[in-house]
Amino acid sequence: MDGKKPVILSGIQPTGQLHLGNYEGALRNWVDLQDKYNMYLCVVDWHSLTSDFNDTGAMQDRIIQTAFDFLAAGLDPKKCSIFVQSDVKEHAELHLLFSMIIPTPWLERVPSYKEKSETLGLDSYGFLGYPLLQAADILLYKAEFVPVGKDQLPHIELTREVARRFNNLYRTVFPEPDGLLSKFPAIPGTDGRKMSKSYNNDIKLADTPELTAKKLKGMITDPQKVYKGDPGHPDICSVYGLHQVYSGDTSGIFNDCTSGALGCADCKKRLTDNLNDSLAPLRGKRKELENDLPYVLNTLKEGADQARQTAVATMADVRSAMNLVRNNV
Repeated sequence: MDGKKPVILSGIQPTGQLHLGNYEGALRNWVDLQDKYNMYLCVVDWHSLTSDFNDTGAMQDRIIQTAFDFLAAGLDPKKCSIFVQSDVKEHAELHLLFSMIIPTPWLERVPSYKEKSETLGLDSYGFLGYPLLQAADILLYKAEFVPVGKDQLPHIELTREVARRFNNLYRTVFPEPDGLLSKFPAIPGTDGRKMSKSYNNDIKLADTPELTAKKLKGMITDPQKVYKGDPGHPDICSVYGLHQVYSGDTSGIFNDCTSGALGCADCKKRLTDNLNDSLAPLRGKRKELENDLPYVLNTLKEGADQARQTAVATMADVRSAMNLVRNNV
């Protein structure tokens, strides 16, 4: 790691094979940032237990699938530390120490807590403490920036408050990180909603060109455009939304759709070709990685070893500040 570069921490839950939304919303941005920052990229398996605690049988495979996509997308282990959260136990220790000093109402007011507790029926201590574990993830590496979307800014603000409270109670150990806002393209799923594995409307990076074509063929389009000659409304069409990401200049598609010259079947065919062409290098790299599992496992091990060096140093500062170090007198 270059000591002159600012530090970034980001992570993603191991849900298995990642999809276009993950790629455009996180991976592509991380690849762009890895030359400018010291980056710690964490597969947060402990976080996934807040909702998947009763279904852990496929956890290890999901971690590996996530690592395949990380590396296939262009993340370079020589430029960033790629590791699994549970391989660096200091995450848990710092979370525990933070839990002693942070008032419960701070956690209850995080917007996602009430929303997900109602929609998903989650009420565990671990779910309540999810944002605090996230703060520990970030502060363990004394990260100065966290790449996020606007909806995640409340989590970054909580992390800043945690750092501030610790520093005021003991002594200054942690920086107060800022969110590194990036403009992520909206990636619609095949049913028109936001692309999500939980909605079963996703196109995975690992999908074959044939499966991609099948999924796009069934994609919901403009409901007012029934026949080819009908004028379309691209701005409300999910297919056009993906065209804007993967088809370059879309002015011709827009004009032909609105005039009725372009039918939905042909429009989807163009998108299929463009999307498959765009993903071909990534998919080729992923195939190579699938045939070299020892390399991927070693990458995660080396990433954890590197992350642990920073984590151990931070925890030494934390224990000293909290007077948890015994002197042999």
